[in-house]
Amino acid sequence: MTPYHFDARAIRWNRFGDFVPGFHYTILHLDGKNRIVDVLFKLPANEQIVLHRHRALNHTFVVQGEHRLYETDGCLREVRPSGSYTVSPASEQPHREGGGEQDTIVFFSIRPGNDEVLYEILDDALNPLGTITFQTLVELHQAQQASVPD
Repeated sequence: MTPYHFDARAIRWNRFGDFVPGFHYTILHLDGKNRIVDVLFKLPANEQIVLHRHRALNHTFVVQGEHRLYETDGCLREVRPSGSYTVSPASEQPHREGGGEQDTIVFFSIRPGNDEVLYEILDDALNPLGTITFQTLVELHQAQQASVPD
């Protein structure tokens, strides 16, 4: 069987804040009525993104690489290989995420229901730094759509 490698060159990646230089996203679809956002996240190889909590249900599918989850102290908690699908409910347990030996691409289907907050961003002492809300993703999606050339 011939191995297949996902080609992400045609995707218009957007930098996700100043958390980690290689942390990017593209919003594939935003369903305002049912409050579902489908996003591809690109996590940098051998790095960890900002500490956070998931405040919404997330369905994930690893498209490329290894999706790594880390404890608050930086210890590896879980490795999700390419092709793995996970359903993760909202959780009080903070963690970091990152890529394995290569940049990792993960499809997230974020389903907040009636809750507004999707993610809570934390500092290393677990103090809240900010939130990512459904409205945040609506605004990012609008900006992404406005930047697409005709």
